[in-house]
Amino acid sequence: MMTRALFACLVALVGVTASAQPAGNAHPETRMVTSDAAADNLRHPFGRPVIRPTMTPTEKTAFAETVNLEPLRDLAVLHNGRVKIMDTLARETVEQLTGRSRYFDLGEPDEDGRRPKLHHDPLFTLTDLAIDPGHYVDKPLISIGYLPLRRAMLEAVFPDDPDEVSAWMRLTRVAPAMITAVGDEMWRRYEGQEAYRSALTRTDQRLNLFEQSIGNWMLVAPESADDVWHHLGEFPADSEIAAVTGRLGEAWRAGDAESTNAAIAELAALLPTINAEQYPTTRRSLEQAYNQANAFEWGFWLYALSLVALILAFGTQRRWLAATGITLLVTATVMHGVGFTLRCIVAERFAIQNQFESMIGLSFFASVVGLVIMIGKRQWLFGAATAGAGFLVLVTATQTDMPGQNIEREAAILNTSVLLKYHVTTVLVSYGLIALGFVISLFYLAAHYGAKLKGADAETVSLAAASVAPETGRIVGDQSSAGTNAAKPSPKPRSLARTLADLDTAHMAVLQLAFWTLGVGVLLGAWWADHSWGRWWAFDPKETWALVTWIIYLIVIHLRLTGIKNKALVTAWLSVVGFFVMLWTYFGVNLLLPGLHAYA
Repeated sequence: MMTRALFACLVALVGVTASAQPAGNAHPETRMVTSDAAADNLRHPFGRPVIRPTMTPTEKTAFAETVNLEPLRDLAVLHNGRVKIMDTLARETVEQLTGRSRYFDLGEPDEDGRRPKLHHDPLFTLTDLAIDPGHYVDKPLISIGYLPLRRAMLEAVFPDDPDEVSAWMRLTRVAPAMITAVGDEMWRRYEGQEAYRSALTRTDQRLNLFEQSIGNWMLVAPESADDVWHHLGEFPADSEIAAVTGRLGEAWRAGDAESTNAAIAELAALLPTINAEQYPTTRRSLEQAYNQANAFEWGFWLYALSLVALILAFGTQRRWLAATGITLLVTATVMHGVGFTLRCIVAERFAIQNQFESMIGLSFFASVVGLVIMIGKRQWLFGAATAGAGFLVLVTATQTDMPGQNIEREAAILNTSVLLKYHVTTVLVSYGLIALGFVISLFYLAAHYGAKLKGADAETVSLAAASVAPETGRIVGDQSSAGTNAAKPSPKPRSLARTLADLDTAHMAVLQLAFWTLGVGVLLGAWWADHSWGRWWAFDPKETWALVTWIIYLIVIHLRLTGIKNKALVTAWLSVVGFFVMLWTYFGVNLLLPGLHAYA
């Protein structure tokens, strides 16, 4: 069964249609493969792939270490309606296929029976899939995240070998030949169950990407701005491009690193000279910088370290910890801003038009506002809240399967009016302030209920033996001691009431800003809706819940003007409620409720 599956998979390999920008609210269709090579009668630019693997995994890894792919890395390619660089296409392809940022194979077992992981550069994997796809037919390439389907498929492939099933289950991926062998059986068995059906659909899409990945080599610039990019296989066998790509394929499959590197360098020098006036220049370097900087992941680590340092500084009165925390916070914000700016340039738009981008923008705007407030009021508490909010948002955006992580085209409705960027930016700033307020409310509630659990007197209990002067935000000690104690001042106990009062003051400063910015953002949204949809308000779920969120902070402002007891405590709890309502408005409405804002 596996032999027939291997052959069927290889037959499919030796054989990808750009979509237009749709109108209205719908997202442009995502196309993993740009050109259908077989339907378009494209010649395989690297020569017909061989049926059997040309190298063992260990030999393939050794070859990969000697191949210089850098000349290919920033070559321009048309994919999914956007001109990007090969490094980006490689990252996206490997992520789609394997569910990981890098493909790894398993080497030969050592003396203890352990098989080492052999990691490959995504660009090497992308190129190898085009030139030597037969190598991957029986390798753990295609991710199946839905565990019941993966187990069912492996048990069908290895019905009498539970050890083999367990080994493949740990890899989280299966071989293309396995899908070819038992895929139809899985469809017949599970088509009526939604979870299985969705997982099978994704698996089939990944298998098609593997079989047709050669269709994405749209590397030749068009003759004019209104023309289309060309596939390497469109050129006749006697053309210069065909000669270079043919030499590259032959040398690659032979494992000849020297000839491979020469052909790569020749191809990389040739392609930018074809229709050079249409070939992108500076933007390619900026996209490569964006990919290599990994700014958002570095950013959340820096935010996390800043948060820890500032909390420790508050608790221990160590000035160097406070300075370290602020330095880390500024560095994180700068790194965050660099990544956001590069994404805007690469996307050729203000990058706030999908869930991932809005989260990146939200946390960046919140960090900038938090830094300004911290510097203006000279209270490091704002810095800790800023670091906490930045970390929480960035780690969620980058470490979960958040829609929009790849730079793609967005819904046409988002380009109908310049008001959009003002509306979305203002709303995102307000959401960032709400997140800052939430972090401060957690500090307040921890101090309040922590003291109660210890049976503390609100007028005498010290909070972590720390004192922060409210006017300056500086950590201070007891200056009233004499003798040796005067030379080495000890921390001055700070009353819980004073700590809670300072937290409440900081909290209200942030919540009032959130109230006004969200209100302005809702009004700008109504103005934009009139331009885009021809009406100001339609009680769309997103509109309605944005108004509900604003009303919660209106209640906060109103309560502060009444004679209610424990205003600060009530405000802290309302801030928690408002934050989770904001999360529902921000995520739940987009993902679970149908409406005009489905693209967001």
